[in-house]
Amino acid sequence: MYLFLAFLMVPIIEIALFIQVGGAIGLWPTLAIVVLTAVLGTWLVRTQGRLALGQLRSSFEQLNDPTEPLAHGAMILVAGALLLTPGFFTDAVGFALLVPQIRIAVYRYLRSKVTVARFQMDPGSMHGRSYPGDNSPKPQGDVIDTDYEDVSKDRPQKGPSGWVDGQG
Repeated sequence: MYLFLAFLMVPIIEIALFIQVGGAIGLWPTLAIVVLTAVLGTWLVRTQGRLALGQLRSSFEQLNDPTEPLAHGAMILVAGALLLTPGFFTDAVGFALLVPQIRIAVYRYLRSKVTVARFQMDPGSMHGRSYPGDNSPKPQGDVIDTDYEDVSKDRPQKGPSGWVDGQG
């Protein structure tokens, strides 16, 4: 329902703003502002995107949780789409998402609404790290913890497998 309302209300808001701004400053200045915000927005998205990509790479290199850099990257991507969409309302939301403090606030809000049970990059790379609520034993040294099931009883033991012709 929220998505339906967004698709209904955003164009109505944009049309109303175009009429108001166009009536106040004229057609050509209004169109110039729309083109200028698209160009400026593209440059800002590229700049902020490079920073977010660097933070993401850094989190992967240090084996940190990449959730926040990924969220920032996604918000920058949404900001770029909004800035390329003609309109004053979408431009305002797009420019707002390019401000790091606003992205941090949005991330914290969304993080408070989402529950992640556990995040793990690679079982072998944990080496004693613990996560909130994680009471499982931690690997020590070169120990590999695994489960197995003996399936040799289920296979017929006569002759070679079906993959070879038996000619050695």
